[in-house]
Amino acid sequence: MTLSGRDAYKDELSKLAYADERIICMEADLGGKNHPFQNQHPERFYNVGIAELAGIDIAAGLAEAGYVPFFSTFAAFAALRASESIKLSMGYMGKNIKVVAAYGGVSGGWFGTTHHTLEDIAVIQSFQNIRIACPHGEEETRRVIREASASPEPYYIRLSRNDTFDSLYRPEDASCRELLLQGGADGGGTRSRLCLISVGEQATELCKAIVAEDPSIAHAHLCYVDIDSLKSYRMMLTSIADRFLVVEEHRATGGTASYLALLLPQHEIHSHACGEHWPVYGGTHTEVLDDLGFGLEPLRKQISQLEEAGVAHDL
Repeated sequence: MTLSGRDAYKDELSKLAYADERIICMEADLGGKNHPFQNQHPERFYNVGIAELAGIDIAAGLAEAGYVPFFSTFAAFAALRASESIKLSMGYMGKNIKVVAAYGGVSGGWFGTTHHTLEDIAVIQSFQNIRIACPHGEEETRRVIREASASPEPYYIRLSRNDTFDSLYRPEDASCRELLLQGGADGGGTRSRLCLISVGEQATELCKAIVAEDPSIAHAHLCYVDIDSLKSYRMMLTSIADRFLVVEEHRATGGTASYLALLLPQHEIHSHACGEHWPVYGGTHTEVLDDLGFGLEPLRKQISQLEEAGVAHDL
């Protein structure tokens, strides 16, 4: 059975901890009963309670002592409530802390606006020197956890809540830092007229659906979206297309599209995001996204409008 990203994280970290005694698992009172790491490694599991800022500070001390702390909480509380500690401990001092931010975007659904976060990537990206990963599906999540545990860099790993997806195929020896490409086939060997760029689970599923309908549209899936990673994608992206549409469960302001626009000033960069309004609708993850105008039908409409504008521009 396919696991959600946050369940895959718990399971993978528990397995890694058998081989690496430096790994510590910390939770901000959302680990739930029968947490696999707590059951398997109780001496290295800490529930710090609803104290996110203090949790990052504790993790910084553990990292200074040579441990590899993974600290999990709601994305909204990690990126916003604990932002000062993340800025200083992870961005400025570069401590080897891995923040696993579940309930990213509006995946909390009924939890409401206080538990949603459509600003976290912008906040964390602005601190510099922190790897930002938004894995899609169980296998990619497991790979990111393995990569994070083996890296001395600070990490911010954005997960959803209970969504389950099969990850896109990636060769066994390939890093999640490598861009994955789908579609773009027009039979003539020319550049794609449009390249969708997906960040996160819901966005990747939308882009997969679009390419299934029209394989001539390219789809570039990005797992890592920190500044250094985005810079590394420039050459490959510009070889694919001149017009890009970034699909991301985030606000357009400060999102991945905004930084790509700075990196690729000669190219068209557009965004399919969650608008500028507060997510006040009570409902499931999908229902909240629908209310924010983020979904398959709005994406189809936006692609159609972009292509009509592109034809008019070429003429």
